[in-house]
Amino acid sequence: MVLVGLVGVAALLAALEATSDGALGGTGWVIGLACGVSLVGLLTAGLRRAARRRLTPADRITLTRAVLVCGVAALVAQDADGSTRPTGTGASVGVLVALASVALVLDAVDGRVARRTGTVHPLGARFDMETDAFLILVLSVHVAADLGWWVLGIGAARYVLLLVAALSRWAPWLRGQVPARLWRKAVAAYQGIVLTVATGDVLPSPIAVVALAAGLALLFVSFGTEVTTLRRRSLSTARSVEATVGWTAASSPVVDAGVAP
Repeated sequence: MVLVGLVGVAALLAALEATSDGALGGTGWVIGLACGVSLVGLLTAGLRRAARRRLTPADRITLTRAVLVCGVAALVAQDADGSTRPTGTGASVGVLVALASVALVLDAVDGRVARRTGTVHPLGARFDMETDAFLILVLSVHVAADLGWWVLGIGAARYVLLLVAALSRWAPWLRGQVPARLWRKAVAAYQGIVLTVATGDVLPSPIAVVALAAGLALLFVSFGTEVTTLRRRSLSTARSVEATVGWTAASSPVVDAGVAP
């Protein structure tokens, strides 16, 4: 079933080539297929770690979203290459906004399907989250070309946090997971929506900049509270361990080695 994702990416790229007036060139194909191969590889590895063989109905919806995001990445890469029509004009941006919009709409579907079918699983939640994160990263690259490279902070924030957690031997607590919160999901959804709107160039630039800056600020608050929660949990666990060790040592009988029993 996972390989269907790569087939879907190839089919989507072919459709984009046919419907976008040839706007998808070599760069788009390379990036799109690379994203598809990475998608299949990472998802397969995740299934193996979770000791699962099949995707749940919700996972299949998320896989569809991931395929669409690969198409978005291909279009953004081709626009950045500059060998086709300029960014912000023509059919390619319209198709880009359409693909991103469908991916965002489906984001509200896979979670509900998982809950209704009783197939909620950590792998599915992680798959959904990483799909969202990659879509935000790709859209931020596209928007940054017009509104400033500071917009990349929106897309890069999660990956910076992951990199710090992976490299921080001094702070293993950063690798923990915090409980899901509705407001954090709303913040993540806002990033995708505002970036898609900015991509479609339907707002005046000053308003788009303000909306994106607000999104970046909300993102810092979200990640800041996540780091704070992880740190507090780590300290609480350390105190509990110290208290347990101290109580055990105090309650253990002391045997004088120099006195025979």
